[in-house]
Formats: sequence, C-alpha cells, structure tokens
Amino acid sequence: MVVEVSLLMLATMEIIDILHQADGLAEMILHSEIGEEYLLSLYKLQKDKEAQRIISKFTSLKDLFEDVQRFGKYHPDYKRINLETRQAKRDMDMHPAVARFKRAETELQSVLDEISGRIGRAVSEQVKTPAGNPFFVSSGGCSTGSCGTGGSCGCSA
Repeated sequence: MVVEVSLLMLATMEIIDILHQADGLAEMILHSEIGEEYLLSLYKLQKDKEAQRIISKFTSLKDLFEDVQRFGKYHPDYKRINLETRQAKRDMDMHPAVARFKRAETELQSVLDEISGRIGRAVSEQVKTPAGNPFFVSSGGCSTGSCGTGGSCGCSA
C-alpha cells in the first residue's frame, strides 16, 4: 500500500512538472514573433469597428442562410440570401484587419501543429497528432508523420 502511494505521488509530481514545462512552452510561443503578431492582429481586429460591423453582418446572414437552406432552392428567398451571404463573406475576408488576423492565426496554428507532431513522434511514431494544414506533408505522405492507419496517406499500420 505504501509503495502504491509513493508511485502515485511520483507520477503526480511528474505530471505537474510536465504541465509546468508546457506552460513555459506556451509562454515562449506567445512571446515569439508569430505569437505576438497573432495577439496584435487579434487586438486590432477586436478594436476595428468597421471589421466588427462586417463580421456581425456576415454572422447574421449566415444564420439566416442556415434557416433558409433547410428548404433549399424551394425557399422563395434562397437565391437572394445565398448571394448576400457570399458577398458578406467576401467583404469580411477582404477586410485588412480580418485578413491579417487570419494569416496570423494560420501561421500560429502551423507552429502549434508542428510542435504537437514533434512531441507525438518523440513519444511514438504511432501516436496520433493533429494534422493541421492538409497541404503540409512530411515523409511518407502523411500529414501527421504517422497516422498508423495504413490508409491512403501511405503510413503503415
């Protein structure tokens, strides 16, 4: 019983140490150039009244389109709402603050995916990690390094 409690305490301390190191890694990422660009672009996006208005308009139209879409082409306003929603999405995506934020978000996500992949592969080639960007392919044709499924990505099970 005493041995089990000691092992449990040791495992708990190891987990606490790992979590502490993960917090340190997160701080490093946030203070990196990519992390700071993400936070800055998020802040600017949130403070940009025009961008917020455009985002709000798109969100409202998207919700309306989802309601109309249940009836499909047979809804009397389907074409109009579909067109308005697409235009609002284009307007939102083309707004400089939104575009800058999306670029920064994608760059940060790529870094996080790479870190997850490296940690996973360091533990085992069979550990599944987030694939992230579908255009990122490492050796073997698998976006995660080793999905372990033996599927179309080319990894061996």
